[in-house]
Amino acid sequence: MIRLLVGLGNPGAEYEGTRHNAGFWWIDAAADKLGARLAYDRAYHGIVGRVNPPGLDGPVWLLQPQTYMNLSGKSVSALARFFKIEPAQILVIHDELDLLPGQMKIKQGGGVAGHNGLKDIQAQLGTAEFWRLRIGIGHPGVRAEVANWVLRKPAPEHREAILQCIAQSIEALPLLLEGPMDRAMMKIHAKPPRPKAPPANKPAEETP
Repeated sequence: MIRLLVGLGNPGAEYEGTRHNAGFWWIDAAADKLGARLAYDRAYHGIVGRVNPPGLDGPVWLLQPQTYMNLSGKSVSALARFFKIEPAQILVIHDELDLLPGQMKIKQGGGVAGHNGLKDIQAQLGTAEFWRLRIGIGHPGVRAEVANWVLRKPAPEHREAILQCIAQSIEALPLLLEGPMDRAMMKIHAKPPRPKAPPANKPAEETP
């Protein structure tokens, strides 16, 4: 079960709509879903929310680190250690270059694939065994362009695809918080149903 939801991004108005802030967008949507109020808390170097969903044993925390991406672990570790939240109870939501817009994957543990936010969280927690929800933003195709790519706003159709992923994964929130992670994974990885084909027009009957 997840007790700490962490969305990664960079603070400041100039970064609000950029690809690197997909994790912040997710936390905003989760706060709306859970009825959480987000506010800055300097003790945890981030924007924090707390909710007590009915049926759960204890609170759920939402966090948007305000340390800039490269120091995300400073915020995550401060909150997790104070409230004794285990790494396996943490879900980090972040942008993913290796997935196309409209794609997402959830997993526990693994490498950081060059993502500096994940790298610092892993270093600060001392383990890779936290959960990650990877929101696809696509790749510019040239490694030298990656830094500019993640700090730019996506095209409207890509932004819409990212927001659709966020909406679909938010629907799995109850499963993430209650604990059947296998069922949460199935819901998050499920492909949207294909639209039904329109009924074929019947040929007009000939009149005698």
